[in-house]
Amino acid sequence: MAELRKIIIDEHEIEVDPAMTVLQACELAGIEVPRFCYHERLSIAGNCRMCLVEIVGGPPKPAASCAMQVRDLRPGPEGQPPVVRTKSPMVKKAREGVMEFLLINHPLDCPICDQGGECDLQDQAMAYGVDFSRYREPKRATEDLDLGPLVATCMTRCISCTRCVRFTTEIAGITQMGQTGRGEDAEITSYLGQTLDSELQGNIIDLCPVGALTSKPYAFTARPWELTKTETIDVMDALGSNIRVDTKGREVMRILPRNHDGVNEEWISDKTRFVWDGLRRQRLDRPHIRENGKLRPATWPEALAAAATAIRGARKLAGLVGDLVPVEAAFALKELVEEQGGHVECRVDGARLPAGNRSAYVGNAAIEDIDRARNIYLIGTNPRAEAPVLNARIRKAWLHGATVRRVGPGADLTYDVADLGSDRAALARLVEHAGPQEDALVIVGQGALREADGAAVLAAAMLLAERTGGGMLVLHTAAARVGAMDLGCVSALGLAGLMEGADVVLNLGADEIDIAPGPFVIYQGSHGDRGAHRADVILPGAAWTEEPGLFVNTEGRAQLALRAGFPPGDARENWAILRALSGELGAALPYDTLAALRKRLVGRFPHLGLIDELPENLWDPLPAAPLGSGAFLPAVGDFYLTNPIARASALMAELSANARARRAAPLAAE
Repeated sequence: MAELRKIIIDEHEIEVDPAMTVLQACELAGIEVPRFCYHERLSIAGNCRMCLVEIVGGPPKPAASCAMQVRDLRPGPEGQPPVVRTKSPMVKKAREGVMEFLLINHPLDCPICDQGGECDLQDQAMAYGVDFSRYREPKRATEDLDLGPLVATCMTRCISCTRCVRFTTEIAGITQMGQTGRGEDAEITSYLGQTLDSELQGNIIDLCPVGALTSKPYAFTARPWELTKTETIDVMDALGSNIRVDTKGREVMRILPRNHDGVNEEWISDKTRFVWDGLRRQRLDRPHIRENGKLRPATWPEALAAAATAIRGARKLAGLVGDLVPVEAAFALKELVEEQGGHVECRVDGARLPAGNRSAYVGNAAIEDIDRARNIYLIGTNPRAEAPVLNARIRKAWLHGATVRRVGPGADLTYDVADLGSDRAALARLVEHAGPQEDALVIVGQGALREADGAAVLAAAMLLAERTGGGMLVLHTAAARVGAMDLGCVSALGLAGLMEGADVVLNLGADEIDIAPGPFVIYQGSHGDRGAHRADVILPGAAWTEEPGLFVNTEGRAQLALRAGFPPGDARENWAILRALSGELGAALPYDTLAALRKRLVGRFPHLGLIDELPENLWDPLPAAPLGSGAFLPAVGDFYLTNPIARASALMAELSANARARRAAPLAAE
């Protein structure tokens, strides 16, 4: 690290890294500097000029603090530290002049603008705006863009900060947005009128400091001050992105990202952001019992009695843990089923993940390690479809010089990848010739682990991590998987062996599995998806925004999701349903409150009480085994339709159809 340098900002003397910009130094000193174009995760553009400051002893004009490094500041005549002023008359006049220019063409849309109430331009205009304009010419207007079904545009409001262009180019890795023209003719546009083709495009809504880019599905439905804001965790993939759910009454109105440098930085995927309309549709809000081949509504006592009767008469009882289940519900299910002599399985996709060896089903690396990696190996994974925010992190590492190599199905990952092959033979060759490398990281996807030789593939990946001297990260696709694996929701028989001969299946939200005719199925979940169609008894449960719960992400970090609303109708929290069912069976679980359940849970599994901490996993490599043959298959077929909430969303269906149409676009003849 470079030697720190002293700098005086508004009479505060601080020491900072000379590579820092003056704006960053001001933030360290606790001094707020207004800005529109600057963003700490994007490249520096320096084009809004709102962050002007006065450099004492420098040129007799204000300087853009976002684009000037501390090392470039001139010391005083006797070697005194450089002096920066952010509140001098020169600065105040300069910022007011910049604000006047920004407002020249900006329409008076605040009463009907979705950005109203959380708009950077409004906030800065209150501080630096004047109550009149000297501009008498006609205002400039520009045509709106069609960026697709997610981002609404009103480009007359645009102040050309270029945040959207820099995000799509640098973070999302697409090249469909840019700026054309100069001066009054400058405008942000899309290349040949294209819509955006990215799973991260919704983030430009948050980045836009004015109302030029807003959320199309959320348009004109609520104001920020009407919303109840709840900080929680996303379950659309296993990354565990930190989010904020905004509700109005009982309805979720929008989902926004929260900053967490170790997990999702401040980005979320489009599925995370826009899936909320799926929470309103196809909900299970009453218990049902199947009679004469048809489901009929029932009361809770009827449904619980029917389920308990079936469980008591079971010769072989199987419990299934779905992809969106909180740890508490999986724990209650495991205790209930094992008390009745049955077994529980969470690997409903058939992944060969070993029980009890956390370094094998989680790995020993953190998501944050991607930033420092110089050699990244992708085995049987398409991170762009399985975890788009993690894929953006790999792209960031690639931009900083990392080499990415892939064994598995081909796909456009938004960065250059060295393809080593798509089958097991390629993995065997890679492991055989691997040697020590600088900052290596192996990322294993679920697509590599679902076949019969999944354990052998996992052993080969662990051997590759050992030989390169790097870490390993297992990239899961189900938010509930790691937590359920920690609890030991794993049957020695495997999924196929557990289901074979089972006459009663207690299905806790597993909608990605087809249960063959024969067994009596008790389905507990939130949506009328595949599991409910096969059910003989339906017990309606809460969705993830409607109950508090623990989720353990793909790197093994336990995080707490909070309730943002309440389940509809007669639906109840999942752990409470299982507690009631155990009472009906005459073997009541030993807790009546969520606090008591968590006390018992953490007593058995202490690491689950370490909220937002990353436990260190002891490295325990699997024994080598012969690999099978054939290519690795993708783990995710359709990014937008991976779970029952997404499949209930009309918007996700539209995005899925658009993605298919783009892939099938005809090519012009040569």
